[in-house]
Order: sequence, then C-alpha cells, then structure tokens
Amino acid sequence: MALDYPKVRRDASVSDDYNGTKIDDPYRWLEDPDSEETKAFVEDQNNITMPFINRCPIRTKIHDRIKEMWDFAKYSCPYKRGDRYFYYHNTGLQNQSVLYVQDSLDGEARVFLDPNKLADDGTISLSGTRFSENGQHFAYGMSKSGSDWVTIKFKDVASGEDLPDVLERVKFSSMAWTHDHLGMFYNRYPDQDGKSDGTETTSNLNQKLYYHLLKADQSQDVLCAAFPDNPKWTCGVEVSDCGRYLIATPTEGCDPVNRLFYCDLEALSDGITGLLPFVKVVDNFDAEYEYITNEGTVFTFKTNLKSPRYKLINIDLTSPQMENWTTLIEEDEKDVLDWAACVHGNRLVLCYMHHVKNVLYLHDLNTGERMKTFPLDVGTVVGYSGKKKDTEIFYQFSSFLTPGVIYRCDLTKNTLEPLVFREITVQGFNSSKFQTEQVFYESKDGTKIPMFLVHRKDMKLDSSNPVFLYGYGGFNISITPYFSVSRLIFMQHFGGILAVPNIRGGGEYGETWHKAGMLSKKQNVFDDFHAAAEYLMKSNYTAASKITINGGSNGGLLVGACCNQRPDLFGCVVAQVGYDQ
Repeated sequence: MALDYPKVRRDASVSDDYNGTKIDDPYRWLEDPDSEETKAFVEDQNNITMPFINRCPIRTKIHDRIKEMWDFAKYSCPYKRGDRYFYYHNTGLQNQSVLYVQDSLDGEARVFLDPNKLADDGTISLSGTRFSENGQHFAYGMSKSGSDWVTIKFKDVASGEDLPDVLERVKFSSMAWTHDHLGMFYNRYPDQDGKSDGTETTSNLNQKLYYHLLKADQSQDVLCAAFPDNPKWTCGVEVSDCGRYLIATPTEGCDPVNRLFYCDLEALSDGITGLLPFVKVVDNFDAEYEYITNEGTVFTFKTNLKSPRYKLINIDLTSPQMENWTTLIEEDEKDVLDWAACVHGNRLVLCYMHHVKNVLYLHDLNTGERMKTFPLDVGTVVGYSGKKKDTEIFYQFSSFLTPGVIYRCDLTKNTLEPLVFREITVQGFNSSKFQTEQVFYESKDGTKIPMFLVHRKDMKLDSSNPVFLYGYGGFNISITPYFSVSRLIFMQHFGGILAVPNIRGGGEYGETWHKAGMLSKKQNVFDDFHAAAEYLMKSNYTAASKITINGGSNGGLLVGACCNQRPDLFGCVVAQVGYDQ
C-alpha cells in the first residue's frame, strides 16, 4: 500500500561548528514540542499511522488476547521493616500495584497504600519509597503521568494516616532517613522559569541536598550540600547501616563513575544545622563506588576501579588513602558482579552475570570466602530483599518463559535451603511447548556476540519464521532474560521467534563491553545488530522480509541507524522514542 508522507520543512540556516567542522541540523525546530509547527507535524504523522494500524483485521483479537494473558496476579518479594512485612501485589489489570502490610508472613494482608486511588485516571505512580529505620514512618514519592518530577509525602505506619509533610521540586532524589527516625535527606532543584511537568526540554541544574525534619514545613529544611561550581552534578546519599555516617556519591552524566564523600553525623555537636563537613575519599570520576555495608570504620564498596567486571573492596575511614585499600572479593575472570547486599550481620549475597544469566552466591563478610551457591535456572534475579539486621532473604527469579518464582531462605538454619515462597502463573500459557536457547555469533570484527532465541519447540528451520529482533546496546545496561506477555503471544499465535542479541555498549561483560560500543566505537553496536540478522538468515531461522527490528530510546537510535545502513536486512522497523546522540 502506497503511503503519501507529508513534506517536512528543512531549515538550512541551522548548523553548529564543532572544532571547525560544520554540522547542519535542519530539523532542530522539532525539538520544541509545544510549537504549533511541531504539533502539526505529530498530527500529520498520526494521520498516516493510525488508519494503517486500524486496518489490521485481527487487531481486536490481538488486543483481547494480550488483555486476557496480562490478567494474572503479580507479586514482589516481601521485605521486613520494623516488625512488619510489606509487599506489592497487582490482581492483574490494575494500573498500579498495591502495597500491602502483614504483621507476620502468614498473617492477614492489609492494604497499606493503593496508588490507584491517588488519581481518578490511575496515572499517579509511586516513584521511590523509604521506611524509617524503626519502621514507624514511611516516605513515598508520587510521579504524575510518568514524569521524573516527584512529590514526596509521609505516612504514620501504625495508623496508615498521612502526615502533613509535603516535599516539592524533587527529581532524581535520594531518600535517606537518619537513625533517630526524626528526618530524612533528599534532593531538590531550585525553582525555574517555565513549566516543570516532565514535558519540558530544558536541563535541570544545581541540584541540592536537604534534610527534612518530620512535621516541619519544607521551607524550614536544612541545606546540607550544594555544588555551584558543578551545576550538572547530582548527589546520591545513603545513611550507613550503623547510622553514624552519611555517604555521598556525586555523579555527572550516565557513565558508571562517581566521587565518594562521607560525613560523621555523630561528630555534629549541634546536629544537622547547615552545610555538612564532608570528607572527600575520592574526588574524581575515575571509577564507580557503591556502598554495601560497614563494620565500624571499615566500609565495603562495590567498584569497577581497574576491574571492569567489578569487585568488592574495603576502605578504613581512619586511613582512607588509596594505598591502604584492600580487596575483599577479587574481580571474577569472566563474570560481572551485578550487585551485592549484606544480610544476617556478616553475610554477603552476591549476584553475578554469567553469559547474561544470573548466578547467586553467599559469602562471608569478614573473609570474602564463598559459602554457598543458590540454585537458579537460566534467567534473571528481578527482585531481592534482605538487610544487615535481617536473618532471612527473599529473591525473585524470572525468565523469558517464567513470570516469577519467589524464594525464601532462612539464614539461621544449619543447612541453607531456599524454598519456594510464591510462584506466579499465567493462565492459558504452557511453557513446556517453548524453549530458550543461547547462541554465539561473530560480528564484523570477529567478536563473539551472545543472543537469546525463544520459540516454540516444534519450530522448523525453513527460513519462514517471523522474527522479532530486539536490541539496545548502550549506557552499560544489560538486557537479561525477562517475561513479556506480548512477545509470548507473538510466539504462541504467530509462530514467531524472539531474538535478543546482547550487543556491545551494554553491561553484559562489564565496562570493557560497554566502552566497546560508545563514542568512536558506536559503529560496533550497529555491526553487532546487523550480524545478528545475518546469523538468523544463514541458520535458516528466517528471511530478511520476515525480520522486524525494535528498540527504544538508545535502542530506537540503534534500529534507526541499522535500517538506514542495511535496509536489505529487515522487513519492518519499530523505533520507539529514538533520540539523537
């Protein structure tokens, strides 16, 4: 069917000069979403797209099947705060999952906070929550229509009643309670001209760190940190497990690097009354440092310092110079340390990524020795709960064919055996009819690229199968196995193959893999994706006309570049919120 695309105005007068190189930007006017010309452009695009989609004879059937399969009960891992347990639950088609509370794991569950009641149209979601250390107070951020701007409110946990406190101008914020339970550190931006509803295109600058005392007006909050010489910095903070120290990790941009500062809160003779006297342990952006736990002045951090696959190090605040740092757990030769958590006083739970599949271990905090390997199938740990003062952990497993299994392990037992706490099922889906395989193919420069293929077991290798080829390849983000109802329907009812290549630019093999797909090496990402399509055709899975490629954001850029560089490889392109890098 021939489509008559509207003509788009080119503004030949717009260009930039980068060190003597002129770069034209004739469509910059489209960066203003509020201009009448941009609105008209969007309407013209929709006038082409929607009639085409509406002509699909089975669109209603697809919609109804997705709705039917999506209507299954979803749960998060329970987590303990104070003397109570909390978890999220969605009955199936609720816009937002509901937060429930129990007095014990087998006690009656009660609704603690239902975000669906925060707005009549269900468009207000929770964006960040934090309980006070004693579990008596609850701070929760509310986002409207997906905006990054957040309003923070507070609840009394015992009564469930809202407190009068309201915090505005909050974005990309920490929520860190002091252990006296009286207040919380958070981040906010100064007032700005123009709108602040999440649709603005201007940058936010000069984020500051504040301390809010419960039951005080926001205007009385204490300014604790500001970086006027570095207006693009954002400053995450966390109160140490012992409650004595505040750890600050200023960042700038998306790279996995940060500075590392701390403040001894007990040394503040007058309490928190002004700018905090932070001690700078690391004052550069050479590596990433993530607080795990501490024993007195000895702090454990996860870092990629000279370790692109990450390791755990100890830093003693009494002698914090780099030459005094020690390694607790060395970088693995192949696997990437995804995350770490301290539980049961002196135990560490470590989650690694082994060829894009999670493995889970238990280690000793004092020696770093590995104590146990938790059994896992091929998939992803999508949820975890367990803090230093807890004696149990919960973790949730998911995969392309598994919506979720939640395990509980009691760490006080002599034999540590995780047991199924809750299993999530989808009515009308029989996973035994499908299979997941992982293949490795060569990219243009000979690099081996892993790719997951998910399909029916009775699929024939006759080059006739439709393929949904999804990619991202950027910002150190790993695309691990995940459960998707819409893609299962594609496989179940259309005989389709889901193909997910783990191309360079992501974090699947650590920082080296990430850097191999950025800046001057960005072409590697596109070459990896082209090679995935070529492998699928050479192996008789499909033909070019049957390959649909899809990506969003950085992935939208990916598929946009690929369809222009190699249009011969793809039959359909779905570029979602692609952007210019």
